[in-house]
Amino acid sequence: MNQTAIGRRQFSVGLGAAALGGFNLARAQGEGRIVLGQSAAFTGPAAQLGIQFNLGAKLYFDRLNAQGGVGRRTVEIRTMDDGYEPDRCAENTRKLIAEDVFALFGYIGTPTSLAALPIFTQAKVPFFGPFTGAEALRQPFNRLIFHVRASYYDETALIVRQLTNLGLKKIAVFYQNDAYGKAGLDGVTKALAELKLAPVATATVERNSTDVKAAVDKLVPAMPDAAVQISAYSASAAFVRAARKAGFGGTFYNVSFVGTQALADELGKDGAGVVVSQVVPSPYQPSRPITREFLEAIKKGGDKVQANYSSLEGYLAARVFTEGLRQALSGGKLSHDSFIAGLESLGSQVISGFPVSFSSSDHSASNFVEMSMLTGDGRVRT
Repeated sequence: MNQTAIGRRQFSVGLGAAALGGFNLARAQGEGRIVLGQSAAFTGPAAQLGIQFNLGAKLYFDRLNAQGGVGRRTVEIRTMDDGYEPDRCAENTRKLIAEDVFALFGYIGTPTSLAALPIFTQAKVPFFGPFTGAEALRQPFNRLIFHVRASYYDETALIVRQLTNLGLKKIAVFYQNDAYGKAGLDGVTKALAELKLAPVATATVERNSTDVKAAVDKLVPAMPDAAVQISAYSASAAFVRAARKAGFGGTFYNVSFVGTQALADELGKDGAGVVVSQVVPSPYQPSRPITREFLEAIKKGGDKVQANYSSLEGYLAARVFTEGLRQALSGGKLSHDSFIAGLESLGSQVISGFPVSFSSSDHSASNFVEMSMLTGDGRVRT
């Protein structure tokens, strides 16, 4: 892992959810604007995930719009706050679809995305770039759903492979007690089973909670070599601190959904040695074209967006979405079907150095995963 030279900065907290009000999105679509709907956490313990993803996506779309948009049409994101709660997300999704948004974009989380699934499927509205790697959104195949990130199976397979290659086979799982946590648990269990192993202990935390005492009391006595955490940053940080205080001397591994910079900010010096799998390249190392493009966009935008994994993922999702939009508009009239066909026609290609692949039978663009480590002073090594 090479040391990066990023300074620790606090997150922007000024982004709130926009109310729909009486704005007629259907009319707006016909006036040169393509309006996307995003239900995400903009408040609560998972807020930084929604805020940062949105800021990254908006950074790209603002730059695109300043250059004339796509086919002389600008792209906008209308946001609604769901606080990372499925019921609120479902209601937001109904409202956004009723307002005739062109597509749903950048939903944050597994339980919320699954709550939206039957609603957008019935309405036949595309669902693009969700911030989740859950298998339940990939299988069975749904032609409306397009993923930019790798799956949790991809992430947990790499985590288990790295741990076992180091000779660490006593692996515990601390997971959120919902569809997201169970998706991660399934991934770890599957990867271990292929090596004829199983988790030595498992324990849960409730969504949007940092009450980890019961989980610590259950996992630490099992004396695992490592704990894989499938939760959001607030709960993961609480577990790291409490487990260490209880005498746990092993390592902590997280999947990308945790929110790397948010976790680093929560943990401070206690973050030293905590590992996070990533599904986009490092936002701090300009050796990759997508990162150079992203950092240049931040600079040109007045340095209003923090460079972190969540904001880069939002930027990349907007970048790939736009490629599909260009394909759709090149054929004439824009519709849900032409957009889906446009994305599928991208095939295998490299977008700003990042390989993506879509087809009529596979809407998962990437299986890119790499590991990173927190240093305890706000930096991230990759």
